[in-house]
Amino acid sequence: MTPEQSFPPGLFGVPPGADFATAVIAGLEERYADASPEVWGSMTLIVNAGRMARLLRSRFDAGPPRLVPRILAVSELDPLARGVDVPSSMPRLTLVLHLAQLLDALTDSQQDLAPKPAIFDLAHSLADLIDELEGEGHGADTLDQIDVDRFARHWQRGRAIVRAAYDYIAVTDPRLPGGEARRRRIVDALVMRWAETPPKGPVIVAGSTGSRGATRQLMRTVAALPGGAIVLPGFDFDMPDTQWRALDGEANGEDHPQYRYHILARSLEQEPWRIRPWTTQSRAPDPARNRLLSLALCPAPVTDRWRTAAPDLPPLEQATANIALLAAPSPRLEAAAIALRLRRAVADGQRAALITPDRDLSRQVAAMLERWQIEPDDSAGTPLQQTPPGRLLRLTARMMAGPLPLPDLISLLKHPLAATGADPAGGDGRGPHLLATRELEMHLRHHAVSAPDAERLRAFGATRDGRFAAWADWVATLLDHAPPAPRPLQEMLAQHLELTEHIAGGSTGAAPGTLWDEPAGLAARDAMRALEGASRALDTPIEPRRYADLLHTHLSRIPVTDPRRPHPDVMIWGTLEARAGGVDLAILAGLNDGTWPDLPPPDPWLNRAMRREAGLLLPERRIGLAAHDFQQAIAASQVLLSRAVRDAEAETVPSRWLNRLTTLLTGLGPSGAAAFRAMEERGRVLLDQALALETPPQLVPPARRPAPRPPVAVRPRALFVTRITTLIRDPYAIYSQYILNLRKLAPLLPTGDSRERGIALHEVMEAFLTSADTWRDNPPRARTALDAAARKHLARLSADPAIQTLWHARLMSVADRIITGEMDRLARGTPVLVEGQGSLRLETPAFTLSAKPDRIDRCHDGTYAIHDYKSGAPPTAKQVRAFDKQLTLEAAMAERGAFDALPPAPVSAMGYIALGASGADRAIPVEEDGTRTPEDALAGLRQLIASYDDPARGYTAQRAAERMRFAGDYDHLSRLGEWDLTQPATPEDVGPMR
Repeated sequence: MTPEQSFPPGLFGVPPGADFATAVIAGLEERYADASPEVWGSMTLIVNAGRMARLLRSRFDAGPPRLVPRILAVSELDPLARGVDVPSSMPRLTLVLHLAQLLDALTDSQQDLAPKPAIFDLAHSLADLIDELEGEGHGADTLDQIDVDRFARHWQRGRAIVRAAYDYIAVTDPRLPGGEARRRRIVDALVMRWAETPPKGPVIVAGSTGSRGATRQLMRTVAALPGGAIVLPGFDFDMPDTQWRALDGEANGEDHPQYRYHILARSLEQEPWRIRPWTTQSRAPDPARNRLLSLALCPAPVTDRWRTAAPDLPPLEQATANIALLAAPSPRLEAAAIALRLRRAVADGQRAALITPDRDLSRQVAAMLERWQIEPDDSAGTPLQQTPPGRLLRLTARMMAGPLPLPDLISLLKHPLAATGADPAGGDGRGPHLLATRELEMHLRHHAVSAPDAERLRAFGATRDGRFAAWADWVATLLDHAPPAPRPLQEMLAQHLELTEHIAGGSTGAAPGTLWDEPAGLAARDAMRALEGASRALDTPIEPRRYADLLHTHLSRIPVTDPRRPHPDVMIWGTLEARAGGVDLAILAGLNDGTWPDLPPPDPWLNRAMRREAGLLLPERRIGLAAHDFQQAIAASQVLLSRAVRDAEAETVPSRWLNRLTTLLTGLGPSGAAAFRAMEERGRVLLDQALALETPPQLVPPARRPAPRPPVAVRPRALFVTRITTLIRDPYAIYSQYILNLRKLAPLLPTGDSRERGIALHEVMEAFLTSADTWRDNPPRARTALDAAARKHLARLSADPAIQTLWHARLMSVADRIITGEMDRLARGTPVLVEGQGSLRLETPAFTLSAKPDRIDRCHDGTYAIHDYKSGAPPTAKQVRAFDKQLTLEAAMAERGAFDALPPAPVSAMGYIALGASGADRAIPVEEDGTRTPEDALAGLRQLIASYDDPARGYTAQRAAERMRFAGDYDHLSRLGEWDLTQPATPEDVGPMR
């Protein structure tokens, strides 16, 4: 038998769920059982992806011994084009840089086009569109045929930019615009060659759905060859001809899973319902389920078949026996249940695959599998930017663009690849580096330094007996440079690599350690070499920030896989890999609309109508391809259908295919409803197990509400008036701060909290009052003075421009009220103490009360008026009487001459000055019910301090919380959450403090 006589040309199919690689080989063995060995050697298999090519090679390698066909992925057709003059194509990155240069020039003249940081993302999107146009056999001429006059101006501009991109590339680079353009030329050349001289051996295209123009053209050509055949994955042999005919028409059925096969068969003048099975040896794992799914997914015009075809279905309990339906309340529980099911599959010796387009969900599942030391084989890998080398490269690129804020600097120094080079003296440089980094972090946080510079780092090196001087000087040298001026990309890249390797080597000047080791390091090195090779395409100088944007976009598109570690029987697949089949358990996860199927990607260049005229992929066609992947995946031996009922923002909507299956089953009478309930129950059991797994066992009893009782001798004998309120409300905080000597660390990056805002506004008001002589009795001038003080001090106390602008706007929104109040207060008296400190020593009990009033005015009658600035809402009268004793105690101190700058005098007025929009000025009465409130507050203070001289009195955690959510700095230390405010305190003696 000659290769040309092996079997008749045409289309063949493999049913959904079958092991596709096994089926392909089985079909070849049936047809070539008696063929000579050279027939196998002359055979060419063209498969849909490199993963399928590797899988087929491994199956052939497993035997029996034979000559192995040539196996090519549809994206790697160059071996077939030998002897054909096909122009070379520019690498993808080169094309992107060319387009970025064009877009950069356009944004200079059309500033509403896009912000500069988005240029590289837009360049990638434009390259994707050019790839799609070329793959469909279209080009610039197709764009010219689109009538854009009926569209909005921005769509007209989008088409014009795409057309300009073609013209720009044509004069900039003689090569073809990308790999898809060359692939199309190769296919066109093969069509012409094979029309005159058919290949000597059989050619089989297997695993492709023909969704792309170049691939579809190749499939039509191969199907017409004497020894050619197309093997379609997931072909629905249960669809009757009436359903196939319902797919006819320009717009009908594009979202159906079998639509692409319908179009392909029609183009070959074949009836799709007459397509034959590729092999009789490979059957669907569950034919009954395939029949049910075929009916559930039937085209919309013929869904009336749900009633007429229902009697012919196999028993529904049988068709759904191996399906579980999981509806988890949250994505986290969905991931936990999936991980638990995969763990059970490993224990049972099953081959399992998680199939989902949701990368966040798949990463959560992979993380949860780590508790059992199971690492899945993730086909998508990890984006290079998220690997250790990628993160280090991005951090150092940011470092080149300007001073690093403290969080980024600490992340850089603590990075697992930093200082991994061997010490030239033979020691380990990583340990001392981490010790120095920790000391630096504590030093900078203690002094609330949010953006350290070289001077600050060298000052740190002079502390601690100079132990870290050399190391601090090394870090300072890294920071002690101005951002480089715009320069050619090649120079920027060389400087970046030098800086990254310097940090990886460490302060000892060692080699770059493990930076370029392991698969991620090797991928990072290749990525940087690719960027270097394409850098000539960007001939204009690039700024450091733009370079950081380019690097981020470049690294995010490169996946990294490690073939050495994954478990051989646990896979994470995208929906495309579902075509391979061959697993015992398939978990279809993320089955929500917007995830599977996903939302169409935004196209900033062509709208839907323009894409239709250009013959490009429409959203319905994307949904149809996703539906085909779903039909393939759900046909496995055992299936788990999974979704989260709610995500982080709102309730979710079930996937349309899940809705169809649910509607069909629940509408098929009692048997269908029972089958659906059984599916839900199997999922509910799994969810209950996941909930139990996520609920940790209570190995120790929860902590009780603490009330530590330290020795009286170590209890504080001096406090500021602002801490008296804390002693009343949360005594445990006083115990932690003044007895345990614990202080809250400053955040790595100040976020502009209420405390920082209050400090800034106090500085503003002090400066404003100092200039009172220039604006007294002149409101416009007063507003100008307040505005100038706000701009100066808000800029000094907060480095974040956004925070400065927000605080300034809030203050100036109430400026008229503040100015009116100040003029009234200045008419009654003169500020004589601003932020001045004083103290009052009590004898019985022995205690020192200190204060730093915001402001004390001397009234014209010789009395004092005490004021306190509030950036939020001032306390109410009830709060002042019960808890907030600051003003009344400051008044008692003033009347007793506790402030050195002021002689003793009566206090005639107290009050809060509101600096925020959430409150108004509030006066506090100096006398109530015949009792002066300062005297009453001082008496209460004596009683309060005396009560803590009792050894039996403990420092209760949140003794009088203002609200149910009364956040304190020491809540984690008191283990709040294990106890609540309804529980009584448990006093406990603690030993003397050392």
